[in-house]
Amino acid sequence: MISNSEGGALVSQLHQLSSRVFGKILRDSGLRELNPAQGRIIFALWKDGDMSQTELSGKTRLDKSTLTLMLDRLEKEGHIERIQDTRDARRKIIRCTEQNRALHRLYGEVSKKMNMLFYEGFSDADISSFEEMLRKIIANLARAGHGPL
Repeated sequence: MISNSEGGALVSQLHQLSSRVFGKILRDSGLRELNPAQGRIIFALWKDGDMSQTELSGKTRLDKSTLTLMLDRLEKEGHIERIQDTRDARRKIIRCTEQNRALHRLYGEVSKKMNMLFYEGFSDADISSFEEMLRKIIANLARAGHGPL
């Protein structure tokens, strides 16, 4: 049965479609500041606070060179700032700016809309079961050498 499974293809389709729909919801809400990939970086900072670029790379699963380019753009656009780590002069800490923090509430509202759309027709039990299955798949892939998220 596993050889005929479409799980991987379905997850890929889900990722592509949800990115497009989320982008549309952002645009329709007047939030054009961030694309979905940039949003992933900002969301990690909103959720976990200031962190080093290495930590941010691990949280977002973006390689360091890609992340550096994205951070350069986010800094230029006024969303993040790089500050000196007070404990280690060789490290920079990535922090959201006040300008960016003002967007947090609006993005939260957009995320709620996306979750409502994503789980439309699901019971609470369906959601719990679905998310537990996803966690198992993520754990399986992490054990296979792809590292934890």
